[in-house]
Amino acid sequence: MKKFRYRMENILQIKIKLEDQAKNAYSVARARLTREEEKLEKLEQQKNYYEDYLRDLRSSKLNILEICNCEKAIDIMKIKIDGQKLVVEEANKRLEAARIKLQEAMAERKTQEKLKEKAFEAYMLEFEAEEQKEADELNSFRFSNIALGEEDK
Repeated sequence: MKKFRYRMENILQIKIKLEDQAKNAYSVARARLTREEEKLEKLEQQKNYYEDYLRDLRSSKLNILEICNCEKAIDIMKIKIDGQKLVVEEANKRLEAARIKLQEAMAERKTQEKLKEKAFEAYMLEFEAEEQKEADELNSFRFSNIALGEEDK
């Protein structure tokens, strides 16, 4: 009997490649989200530093110019933090979109693999039936030769 050949193997290979691409896109989106979250954390740390510095300035000898500069720096940091939060939110949305695409690609690949498994099972049933048929023919031939040999005696 001929060797098993899945006629949609090329589609399965395409689905596997699409899944790999989706995995790569997901990892890139995840890395970007991590970078943006780290930037946000640094901005918040810097803002906290300015707030601590402002407290120190207010409790020590008053330097109005330095206090004003520190307050402006805190306001600027708040604006940057708000902007960075939007960037993090956008990166989160991209990550979610990449995750959904990855899930879809995985589902499509699994579907193709199931189809291949079913085709292989059907092939194996056909192969076993053909083997059984050959065995039956062989036994039938042997039995008929034995029966013919007994009639001749």
